[in-house]
Amino acid sequence: MASKVDVDIKQLLEAGAHFGHKTSRWHPKMAQYIHSKRGDNHIIDLNYTVAGFEAALEFAENVASKGGQVLFVSTKRQAKEIVEASAIKAGMPYVTERWLGGMLTNRNTISVRIKHLKDLEAKMDSGELASRYNKLEVQRFQEEIDLMNKKFGGIKDMHARVGAVFVIDMIEDDNAIKEATKLNIPVIALADTNSNPTLVKYPIPCNDDAVKTIQLACDYMVQAVEAGRARVKEPAVAKPEAK
Repeated sequence: MASKVDVDIKQLLEAGAHFGHKTSRWHPKMAQYIHSKRGDNHIIDLNYTVAGFEAALEFAENVASKGGQVLFVSTKRQAKEIVEASAIKAGMPYVTERWLGGMLTNRNTISVRIKHLKDLEAKMDSGELASRYNKLEVQRFQEEIDLMNKKFGGIKDMHARVGAVFVIDMIEDDNAIKEATKLNIPVIALADTNSNPTLVKYPIPCNDDAVKTIQLACDYMVQAVEAGRARVKEPAVAKPEAK
């Protein structure tokens, strides 16, 4: 079943999705997706971008329809707020601060830290900490909670195994890709002209720096997740009785 998300080539063009990096920084394995050169920069063929989005969004929709999660990842400055807001809107986990080694491959250790965070939050909310400690000590507990939320807040409710990882910048967040690949978790990623698209299962030939492009890509992903969840709620169509 094809994704219900309408990937509009005109929107991609207006968002600057076709602008690649300087020709001197290109990765040879992106050659098939490059349309031409403009000055010192490569231009991405948006027909491949549309095809890449359609395949990736169909997969993401299927993941969501089965109750799976798509982990949104971007630690690059201009994408952090967009990715966090999009993941929250989709009800999905996210990582926008430094990728900590083991977030996927060492879930036992990460789970211990998250449990500690949740325990502290529960005790803070219930007033237990305030009743047992003085104001300075409570303030220190709050600082610990804030620091841990900065590190783990986006993955507090992440499943033991996510269904997919969505990465904005393949080079910036290569550790996320490596961990997902090690666990055979499919990766969806924007593949700019300086990246190796063969490292992920669902590469999307696309500018990964322009804010408008990042926003559009995240909007598409949110729509795919929401469409997948809607499929879960759709009543099953009764099969006609055999005569």
